[in-house]
Amino acid sequence: MTLPIPTKAELRTAALARRSALGAVDRDAAARALAGHGFPLPVVPGVVVAGYSPIRSEIDPVPLMQALAAQGARLALPVIVARDAPLLFRAWDAAHALVAGSLGILEPPPDAPPAIPDILLVPLAVFDRAGHRIGYGAGHYDRTFAQLRAIKPFTAIGLAFDAQEVESIPMQPHDVALDFVLTETRVIDFRSS
Repeated sequence: MTLPIPTKAELRTAALARRSALGAVDRDAAARALAGHGFPLPVVPGVVVAGYSPIRSEIDPVPLMQALAAQGARLALPVIVARDAPLLFRAWDAAHALVAGSLGILEPPPDAPPAIPDILLVPLAVFDRAGHRIGYGAGHYDRTFAQLRAIKPFTAIGLAFDAQEVESIPMQPHDVALDFVLTETRVIDFRSS
């Protein structure tokens, strides 16, 4: 008897439950461990790295972003401009306060300069060993990947806890694979897969 293949919604729900089951101390330790790995790409001064403001129980990218800034990276954060639109990115550094955006997610203020990322740190709910990801279902990152690829090459790096990995994700034509996933224990390179 063949078991039914889980849907994206089922995979998302199960992975988010595993992620949420991690305590705050474990999540904080994982974020520091992830930042302590060797970064999989050279960080040249001026490279633009866009992260995200963590929500719910997402792994916190700020320790990694601070480490990259110390190596000369310029930081940016996403701004949600509309429900069905790609994300906009604005410059950010830890010295400047963030404001609540349209969905209550912290983002740079409207007067922060726009930025186009060279490296995009991507939040996710689920990932698999082929570099596929499931987000929260709004499609912001899928649209953003398409828009950025039309502008210039960039590297997409998913950030996650090990507990968010699944064997396989059912894919749709608009889904775009990540180049890497970084977890608290691993750096996974999908570029040659």
